[in-house]
Amino acid sequence: MGMNDSAPSASSRRRRRTRTVALLSAGVATLLVTATACGSDDDSSDKDAGSGSGTKDSAASSGAFPAKVATKFGTVTVDKKPKRVVALGWGDAEAALALGAQPVGASDWLPFGGDGVGPWAKGMYDKKPELIGTLEPEFEKIAALKPDLILDTKSSGDKTRYETLSKIAPTVDVPKGGDAYLTSWKQQTLMISQALGVPEKGEKLISDTNAKFAAAAKAHPEFKDKTITVGALSSEGYGAYINGDGRVDFATTLGFKNNPKVEAKKGDSFSIRVSKENLDLLDSDLTVMAGIGVPNSKITNDPLYKAVPSVKAGHSLILDETSSKAFATGSVLSIQYAIDHVVPEFAKALK
Repeated sequence: MGMNDSAPSASSRRRRRTRTVALLSAGVATLLVTATACGSDDDSSDKDAGSGSGTKDSAASSGAFPAKVATKFGTVTVDKKPKRVVALGWGDAEAALALGAQPVGASDWLPFGGDGVGPWAKGMYDKKPELIGTLEPEFEKIAALKPDLILDTKSSGDKTRYETLSKIAPTVDVPKGGDAYLTSWKQQTLMISQALGVPEKGEKLISDTNAKFAAAAKAHPEFKDKTITVGALSSEGYGAYINGDGRVDFATTLGFKNNPKVEAKKGDSFSIRVSKENLDLLDSDLTVMAGIGVPNSKITNDPLYKAVPSVKAGHSLILDETSSKAFATGSVLSIQYAIDHVVPEFAKALK
């Protein structure tokens, strides 16, 4: 689990991002991605293209371009309704599709193949987008697509990357105050809906998803105040997420409390390392794990893991690849999929 500082040096940032992408290509993510917490301002515009969200100012209320989006690198202005959108950030294409846009180019972070999106977004493209590289996007290929808007809301937050992209087209990067892949599904939906000029649609998407969370929590009162550990095993060893990570946020929204023993060890990272000698740290009312670049059997066959009290009692769950990818993508569409498919697994394992 990454224990990097929230403000690493340029060289350590490059090493960190390289390691992150290696994990992404293995099919899961976020455990080693660390950064400062993301925040976002908003004021935006028009209708048509998708679903908007967030606080509306007079421009947003009137539905008029230019649309404005607050980002880490300042306020980005989109002068008119975008027609050629390139979605580079992790999950950005899925958010754009949910909002009614059809990206002409997109990055496939996990990688899904095909249209570059998860099964929860299957069939939403009318025409397959040009697939663009992830960590190091092919800038010439992007420029050749002649975009009028570039979405990079869940990415490295690297200034050089932003400056290069912004020379091609207006670029909506990570949120104001945010960094390195930790943009939440709400922030992502909010910013993209603003850039597309459809804040009202984004507000509805967020509201509908919040209602879905609320219904799931109501249907499972047994989740309330139960402790949960959400972790993973990678080539670097075991680790667990702390509050602020999307997977933990998912669980706490349902009523769980993150494992206080894990929280007590948090540093500047959004995950902690857990040594094999200290695997009892994973013990809680419910322990949820996933393999990152390693088969799940490496977890289930580990005698030390099997000796963790919650695991021994049967109160544990290993996420399958699709569910892991849903959490890792963290888009408004994949979160809805996770509510439908993972919540029942939580309930089953907690009994």
